[in-house]
Amino acid sequence: MVGAAQPLHLIFCGTPRFAVPTLEKLVEAGFSVDLVVTQPDRPRGRGLELAPSPVKACALELGLPVIQPQAIKQNAEFRARLEAIHPDAIIVVGYGRIIPQWMIDLPRFGNLNLHASLLPKYRGAAPIQWAVANGESITGVTTMRIDAGLDTGDILLQEQLLIAPDDTAETVAPRLAAIGAPLMVETLRRLAVGTITPRPQDHSQATLAPILRKEDGRIDFQRTAQEICNRLRGFQPWPGAFTSFRKKNLQVWAAQPTDSKLASAELAISNNRLIVGCGGGSALELIEVQPEGKKRMPARDFIHGYRPQSGEKLVN
Repeated sequence: MVGAAQPLHLIFCGTPRFAVPTLEKLVEAGFSVDLVVTQPDRPRGRGLELAPSPVKACALELGLPVIQPQAIKQNAEFRARLEAIHPDAIIVVGYGRIIPQWMIDLPRFGNLNLHASLLPKYRGAAPIQWAVANGESITGVTTMRIDAGLDTGDILLQEQLLIAPDDTAETVAPRLAAIGAPLMVETLRRLAVGTITPRPQDHSQATLAPILRKEDGRIDFQRTAQEICNRLRGFQPWPGAFTSFRKKNLQVWAAQPTDSKLASAELAISNNRLIVGCGGGSALELIEVQPEGKKRMPARDFIHGYRPQSGEKLVN
């Protein structure tokens, strides 16, 4: 075991809230986090004031040194800073930059990534969102050794997590972060004593989880009602799920499959319920919606305010 007397020296690279529990656990476990690397402050909120990343805020609370380079691949000053530390490992959790080869080669234990899927499934920028959107019932986290590919490095450890039928990407993410943090601690401890055998990924089983685009949220009513619900759950908080009603945007915040026989995208109004036809003979009840320029509202209020007619269609 690695104790406080001879801690491993680490550099931590991360940006989002998902990375914070891992940073906290590494410090709590007695590792020496000699430097935290995170993205530059970004404008946020209505006033667009510069705000630190969640990882920077956490690092400052923990009294850790922080740097925020604009670029890293050919940044001589940044490279010299890292080389002077002689890290045993570089920990990367949602940093948001491609790790250059010189960083990969620097530490003796390599660059270790906490990835929010059971690799080789869902390689890419949005593994949590796509796992939920595709209706998976199980996901998990993987610690892996970074190589030059996109999430293609050797697997070190993995842990599974169940996805409940009502889970969204926003409810799954913190649970994955919570199980991933101790998994990274275990990974480092076992690497230090030589009890992990890195396992190459089976690339034939790989699936991709590309960065989300606005258009991913556009509802395709040729999909089944369950598929649409899964995508609505997965694409939270952005891009969500949206369609068009009378040539204006209609955001869908909550929906559930229901028993009705309607043509694809056709509306039916019944007892203050707003139902739309989907693919495969399925139908979807829209429970909460948001017309363009308006606040979120229950379907009942939308029906009373906009008076949609049975037989009208939502635009695919």
